[in-house]
Amino acid sequence: MRQTVQAATLLAAALAAPASAAEGERIQITGEIIDTWCYFSGVMGGPDAVVGSAHHTCALWCSAGGIPVGLLGEDGEVYMVLKIEGDDENASGDTNLNLASHEITADGMLYKRDGLNYLVVEQVVTDHGITNLNHEDYGVVPGFAIPEPKP
Repeated sequence: MRQTVQAATLLAAALAAPASAAEGERIQITGEIIDTWCYFSGVMGGPDAVVGSAHHTCALWCSAGGIPVGLLGEDGEVYMVLKIEGDDENASGDTNLNLASHEITADGMLYKRDGLNYLVVEQVVTDHGITNLNHEDYGVVPGFAIPEPKP
């Protein structure tokens, strides 16, 4: 009987407790604001082709269309950006359109869950603009991103 009471007490305590939110960690990180669809899907080529000036126009279109943005850190990790300073709703809209393909240093809260990195950018500390000028290597639209004509 005593074990049943203890089990019932533990169950009641577990049900009464709210689901705990992931603990955040304040970080400052430098990296490029990227288009996550093209980066992860490979639809426009490898990782080198979907960053910087070669991919800037596509990054604008994807962001305007609601594709989540990320920050490709200097450490090679991708941080899904949930919110950027001054944008009350999310990481899309004018705030990101002004930062697409830019290298920034962001100060904010990092949340890790299920193997993913989520970033709430509280402040863009520095905006270096587009520093990855790879359009000279890939052109404005990389050649491999243009479908072959059907015979």
